[in-house]
Amino acid sequence: MAPRTSIPLFREINDFLQGIQSAHRTRNPHFFCLRMEDTYPHTRNVMPPFKKDFYFISFVTNAGNTAIQYDQNNESQLDSFLVCQSPGHIYSWHRDNQVEGYLIYFKRELFSFFRPNLEKEFPFFDVFHTNFFRINRTTYRKYEPGFQRVFEAYQDESRHAIAAVCLLELLYELKEFTRAASQWTQGFSTPQELLLQQFIQLINNYYLEKRTVEEYASLMNITAKHLSQVVKQASGKNALAFITDRLVAEAKTLIQYTTLDIAEIAWQLNFSDPANFGKFFKKQTGITPLEFRKAGATDKMIPT
Repeated sequence: MAPRTSIPLFREINDFLQGIQSAHRTRNPHFFCLRMEDTYPHTRNVMPPFKKDFYFISFVTNAGNTAIQYDQNNESQLDSFLVCQSPGHIYSWHRDNQVEGYLIYFKRELFSFFRPNLEKEFPFFDVFHTNFFRINRTTYRKYEPGFQRVFEAYQDESRHAIAAVCLLELLYELKEFTRAASQWTQGFSTPQELLLQQFIQLINNYYLEKRTVEEYASLMNITAKHLSQVVKQASGKNALAFITDRLVAEAKTLIQYTTLDIAEIAWQLNFSDPANFGKFFKKQTGITPLEFRKAGATDKMIPT
């Protein structure tokens, strides 16, 4: 039996940059900003699931064949988009080398001069889930100057304090945009919906390790029966289906966007052996992992 695996957690920005095989490093432990155009050819095109112990903003256009996976979502057929993510969320990607845009990673210590409650002040940094926004080129061009100001200031180490102020200004600009987009919960969730959000976030954190409703109910200090009832009421979907769907989504991403053989994928997804993984995948999708890969993973097969 293969050793049990876990999703890697990058606590420091430079450790993360090393993990994605980037040629870049930052001298500021709390801050990093880069243009997407400057990530190639050294950054990995495919990055399996990981977590970060810092905040993340991705502002992208000309996405090409880029696909990203977060929470229980797999986004593809993209042109321009914005991703905002709090620490601790799971993320993975397949990047097209024609992508343009900006990446920003930072820790809350960057704003020592202000010290806001980031999640309260900027709701697009949601503790429960990643916020993803599809945008058009017009919207990209509108907010691109703010990202460019942050990037230009960051390039000069003597101006990192100015870059932090520019980033704070950008966050307030994004707050206005995301408020208009109405993509996050603004205090109107029912208790059932909030419990569902907590359940989904726990799945995103532990789906490689925990596969039963009972395990998640234990984490939430409620009974499995209560969790199942509330999830069904709030979503119309069985609790176990959320766990299974998250695992299937990650399996499809690894099969479609990596060259790992099926056995390696089985180990990475924490199955006891490749045969069990194959049975699981076929039961959920109707085809084997190899058939899925050979079929070219057409759009209709990609979870949305």
